[in-house]
Amino acid sequence: MMNMAFEYDLPRELIAQYPLKEREKARMMLLYRDNGRVEEDVFGSIEDYFRKDDVLVLNDTRVIPARLKGVKDTGGKVEIFLLKKINPCTWEVLLRGKIGEGQTCRIEKNGKQERVRIICRTQSGSYMAGFHTDDDEEIFSFGETPLPPYIKRNPDSEDKDFYQTVYARKKGAVAAPTAGLHFTGRVLDGIRDKGAGIVYVTLHIGWASFKILKGSADSAGEEYMEIPEDTARTVNAARETGGRIFACGTSVVRALESAVEQGKVVPKTGYTELFIKPGFVFRAVDVLITNFHLPGSTHLYLVSAFAGVDLTRKAYDIAVKRKYRFYSYGDAMLII
Repeated sequence: MMNMAFEYDLPRELIAQYPLKEREKARMMLLYRDNGRVEEDVFGSIEDYFRKDDVLVLNDTRVIPARLKGVKDTGGKVEIFLLKKINPCTWEVLLRGKIGEGQTCRIEKNGKQERVRIICRTQSGSYMAGFHTDDDEEIFSFGETPLPPYIKRNPDSEDKDFYQTVYARKKGAVAAPTAGLHFTGRVLDGIRDKGAGIVYVTLHIGWASFKILKGSADSAGEEYMEIPEDTARTVNAARETGGRIFACGTSVVRALESAVEQGKVVPKTGYTELFIKPGFVFRAVDVLITNFHLPGSTHLYLVSAFAGVDLTRKAYDIAVKRKYRFYSYGDAMLII
């Protein structure tokens, strides 16, 4: 059974189905870890909580059009969800529909076609799929924005923009780093005007993001990350001079905390399997910007580790009562 500390009841109508047209107008709940105080603001005021020498760390991953719609030779429909590229012409994927090892289907869009062969099933339940082309952009041209399953509609043209952060650069994520969706150029400029720095990491949000933990909850899956040298240097310098590290999103927390060696963040490239849950000792992050997450998700475990289980539960109870918007297109939380 799911750990009751990470479970809560959420009315379906509070799951945001569309983005706010003005990103920074999202509501923002403030949690103060030192005294358990809970306050409310709007995201557009987040610059007011920064001080000179603080550093904001953002995840510059860019969401790929990972959802491909296929048709078998028999006419049956198949959905192929790209997870990550394994080698030329081969991707790890999730499948929806009756198709198995050795079978093929075709994907079509705008008059173009591509055949996909299902190579084998993996131990984790995903599949290996073979494409005729090694051109990622060609494959992406058949895809659509991979909105999460709790958004009960088909993606539209607006999602191509709103399901990306304004600073997204490096393609590879199959889900958005949603805490960053609220930022605008104006907000980022306001933070710089406060004398705070802004740096970037990359963590390509993958299948681990969808994982709902049960039982002993001892694994969160792996995701690819990059910590550039200038980011590590800026973060370490800020901590030495009393600046606070603001992590935008659980993905940034996971990346930074995976790169701590002897008390400092080091440049790092590769996969992280770090699972952050209550009891974890944070060594790189001082302040967390996040959204409201699914019950039992790895993200909720991380937030509970950072804010404390009791304060997190209190905040979620308040958010439900005050009708905050939840999940990817929902409202924000700032944990200080």
